Amino acid sequence: MYFSLNQITAPRTGFVEFLELAKRVGCTGVELRNDLGRPLFDGMDPAEAGGIARDLGLRIVALNHLYAFNSWPPEQSPNAESLLDAAVACGAEAVSFTPRNDGIGCANGERQANLRIAIKAILPLLKQVGITGLIEPLGFMTSSLRSKAEAVAIIDTLEAKDHLKLAHNTFHHFLDGEDDLFPDHTALVQISGVVNETLTRSDMRDEHRVLVDDRDQLGTIDQIAALVAGGYRGPVSFECFAPEVQDSATIEADLKHSIEFIASRLRSMAA
Repeated sequence: MYFSLNQITAPRTGFVEFLELAKRVGCTGVELRNDLGRPLFDGMDPAEAGGIARDLGLRIVALNHLYAFNSWPPEQSPNAESLLDAAVACGAEAVSFTPRNDGIGCANGERQANLRIAIKAILPLLKQVGITGLIEPLGFMTSSLRSKAEAVAIIDTLEAKDHLKLAHNTFHHFLDGEDDLFPDHTALVQISGVVNETLTRSDMRDEHRVLVDDRDQLGTIDQIAALVAGGYRGPVSFECFAPEVQDSATIEADLKHSIEFIASRLRSMAA
């Protein structure tokens, strides 16, 4: 297990500055995003961007993301190919796929059929370039894929486990209320906390997602510990959308504090 930093946690930081921030706080990996309102890598050539990350000792654990991947019209293919090409060029280990999240395609039977169609379309692209695909179920009631078990069942049926893994998001796992963790199907764990005790599960939104500390309501550390106990050894990536995190003038110190808190709690639990 090692720490990583998702670019949404410091979205207004320039690309190189973001990499340097990740390095300073002790992260080994980064997740880079294409939904920040500016080009991926801030428009830098992908190969050059990947070289800068490697020079800093950082792994690009994923490019994030192809949205609505499970609503697969023909025009999705070029978007997937473009993201995969960028991943290959920069040396990323995976690309992330997130489901449609607007209340459409949520019906039983419909969502499974749509997921199967998408995986069948994506799988040859992943095999061709040798990049891992990460499916990230979203726990919102409007999501067309909430259940990891549902995704795993179709991945296994299509014998796609070597090429498609799960991104386990501690926030969305809590929202969905799913018990199973599937550590052997997981290649990325994205973490955040919710500290507002007045929120019900159904009230929680991305803007409530902060760094993990002792006030966390999601059981994030318990989730990490259970995944590690199940054999997970990959990146644990901070993905925080709360404005108070994104705009913090002390983001570096905040991240260091959260990393030490999580590491200390995990050490205590393992003792």
